[in-house]
Order: sequence, then structure tokens, then C-alpha cells
Amino acid sequence: MNILLWHVHGSWTTAFVHGRHHYLVPVTPDRGPYGLGRARTYPWPDTVTEITPNQLPHTDVDLVILQRPEELDLAQQWLRRRPGHDLPAIYVEHNTPKDGNVPNSRHPMADRDDLLIAHVTHFNELFWDTGGTRTTVVEHGIVPPRVDYSGELDRLAVVTNEPVRRWRVTGTDLMPRFAWVAPLDVYGMGVAGLAEALATRAARSAGDRRPPPDPAGDPASRTATGVTAHEDLPQARMHEELARRRAYLHLCRWTSLGLSLIEAMAIGMPVVALATTEAVDAVPPDAGVLSTRVDTLVEAARWLMDDRDAAYRMGARAREVAKERFGLDRFLADWDRLLEEETCASR
Repeated sequence: MNILLWHVHGSWTTAFVHGRHHYLVPVTPDRGPYGLGRARTYPWPDTVTEITPNQLPHTDVDLVILQRPEELDLAQQWLRRRPGHDLPAIYVEHNTPKDGNVPNSRHPMADRDDLLIAHVTHFNELFWDTGGTRTTVVEHGIVPPRVDYSGELDRLAVVTNEPVRRWRVTGTDLMPRFAWVAPLDVYGMGVAGLAEALATRAARSAGDRRPPPDPAGDPASRTATGVTAHEDLPQARMHEELARRRAYLHLCRWTSLGLSLIEAMAIGMPVVALATTEAVDAVPPDAGVLSTRVDTLVEAARWLMDDRDAAYRMGARAREVAKERFGLDRFLADWDRLLEEETCASR
């Protein structure tokens, strides 16, 4: 099939475009949010083609993957065809509700008969009110990382995006409690100012209104309050660095299941995580420590720093779980069945 989709979530799209189809990804001159084109830090196959809005009306497209509400109108404008009417459309919901009205949050695609909503977790399907719109769940899958866990460094690893702006959502406020146990290395997009933000908050909490000193060194990798930020590393490089850290720390209070968590498990890292959203179901007790009590997680991190054998055992189990449940072959097979069902139903 020729499948049109926007580049929104790099890790998810990386897995999706490893299928057997031809993937058309819009690109605009500014490479803005609706025209990013091909990924620069993820390995995408040659079956992914950049396409401009002007080319789309003259291009055969068999199905549209939507991931943001505004893409429905954008697809109609650029294709000059109506998704859900002139060609099948699937809306992939990556996120938990954000409107503050949980558990009564209405999905923006609720009560439609022209598309299918595919949730990436059962938690998301449970918490979104989609009315009469058809729904399904296709759980995550990942391209297996090409590194093995060593855990040689007595450090904790976190992968998150925009932890300063999203603060409590990503559990940024909890990071200093773990930094007392071991240094934290934080990877992702929009992390460059994290150390300074944590130092500023700490100073304010202590009643000190003076600005914290500016840490020396590369501004993309600065250290303060026991936290080092690594801004937007290529995926393969990030995996190499994760594999050297003792454990993976997952502090998200209210986000969908992060693919970085699954990737860390696939590397063989033990997990220390908040027992929230889908993480409860994705990480079994013998692959990590999950709790809503932060003190319990801090003690678990300290234990893994002291007991490398325990860390290796838990990491080995985490790797088994990731392979069995979140393997790329299962993910692509599930999507192939869904794509075939939707295209056949629209004929």
C-alpha cells in the first residue's frame, strides 16, 4: 500500500515504517510540525519517501494515518480527497487525555463513522470517551536496539522530552530525590535547560532568590544538582549510553507508555518506575520495581546501585518481556491485519 502519515513520534514511526509498504511523509520548506519529512536521528528504510503538499493531489494513496485532530482537514486540503470517505483513515491515539476532565474526557474523533481509532495502549482506550467511533488497540513494537546491557556505570538513565515545560507530567520534580542516590543522565528533546531549571527550583524552595551559577561546559550537556542533560542524541548513540547505566528510571505521572521504556527493557536494563498508566501492565515485578510510593522507588534505585547481580537478573527478565510482547514482527503483523481490514471494508 501507499500510506500517508505525518512524522510526529519518531520512535513509533520508526517501527511502523519498517513494514512492507510504501510510506509517504509530508515535507515542507520550513520542516515545521506538519512537514518534518524523514527523521534525522532515527534509522528509516528506503521505503519512506518525502512528499510535498503540491505532489499529494497527483499521488496514489491507499490509506491515511492520522495522529493529530488537525491532520484530518489538512489531509483533505492536500489530497483533495476526504479521508474516511474517498479513502480509508485510521487515527492513531498515542496520548492519555489531557483536558483535566478524566475520566470523562471526550476524544476529538468521538462519534464518527468514517474512521477507526487505534490506541497504542489499553489504558488509553479505557480512559478516552470515543462515543460511537470504532476503536482497537495495537500495542507498541520496537526495532530491537543493537546493544547489550553492561550496567557498568553507577548512574541512572532517564529518557523524556521537554521535562522543563511538562514538569509534573514527566516527573521532573522527583528527579532530585534520585540524584541523591546516583547521578542522573537525562536524554531526549528539550532537555538542555533541565539542570539549570532544577537548580533554580531548589534555590527557590530553600528561600534563596539568587540565580544559580551557570555550569561550565557544553550547553547541550551541563551538570547541576546531580543531573546531566543530553540533548537529542541519535537513537543508536543514545542506546549505547543507556546500556552502560545501571538502571532505567521512569517517572512519568500521566503519559502513554513511552517507547524509550520498552527500548530500555529490550537492552536489558532493570526498571524503576512509577506505577501509573500502562507501565503497571508492561513491566512485571521480576523485571523492575514499580510503586506509587516514591520512597520505595528511591530505595530500589539504591539497592540496584549496590547489587549489580540483582540488576542483571532483573534486566535479563525485562529483555525477555520486551522481546515477547513488544517485538517488531508482532507489531507489524497486527498493523498489516488492521490495514487490510480497513482497506477491504472501504471497497
